[in-house]
Amino acid sequence: QVQLVESGGGLVEPGGSLRLSCAASGFTLDYYPIGWFRQAPGKEREGVSCIRSSDGSIYYADSVKGRFTISRDNAKNTVYLQMNSLKPEDTAVYYCATDHDYGSGYAPCVSDLFGIWGQGTQVTVSS
Repeated sequence: QVQLVESGGGLVEPGGSLRLSCAASGFTLDYYPIGWFRQAPGKEREGVSCIRSSDGSIYYADSVKGRFTISRDNAKNTVYLQMNSLKPEDTAVYYCATDHDYGSGYAPCVSDLFGIWGQGTQVTVSS
């Protein structure tokens, strides 16, 4: 069955780094859009970084530009989010998501447009 499983979250010091992984099964990740989203307590879920399958273009939220990097390992069918220079405001549950509906390859990095989600992994940035 189609599944996404996140891992790699944890507690890190401000300024530290963390790499999140999202392992896909039941489909070939490279053929579909994939994105990382996060939700902090009391806040709406926001798009962090997405890859459009239509053209491979990459989106980063302004708040993470220059600090986060999204990448894929097609052989492992896994997408990663490398997070550097972490800040307390990065604290959230991080989710990866994809969508297999027709036209999803052109979707922007908006959570409402992604229909398949992982369970999430907690990232806490604190001293």
